[in-house]
Formats: sequence, C-alpha cells, structure tokens
Amino acid sequence: MKWRMQTPDGRKLYARRKSTVEPVFGIIKAVMGFRQFLLRGLQAVKGEWALVCIAWNLKRMHTLRWDTA
Repeated sequence: MKWRMQTPDGRKLYARRKSTVEPVFGIIKAVMGFRQFLLRGLQAVKGEWALVCIAWNLKRMHTLRWDTA
C-alpha cells in the first residue's frame, strides 16, 4: 500500500475511494435514520436493505429531478 500511494495512479485511485460510496452510507444513517435492521435472518435483512436502497434511489431521483417532460 505504501508503494501504491507513492505512484500517481495509486493516489488517483485512492482519491476516488473517498468520494464514491462512503457519503451514501452516512446519509442513509444520519438523514434517513437507518441505524439498525429491525428483522432477523439473512433473507429478511436482504429485503430490508433492498427497501432502504430503493428509498435512497427515489430520494436521489427526486433531488435530481428526473422528469423528461
């Protein structure tokens, strides 16, 4: 990792990591208030997480105003 961070490509790739996924989880936790799963079992948790992701995507689409009319 130390060698990778010394190369321009490595720094560029690592810089992308900071701006891609982490803010989404922060917004889901802080703004949407999703801090823990309410259901038990892997299938139930997968379904609950899918609903959270759908809610996030709908929120983003509304924010970005995805109207083509």
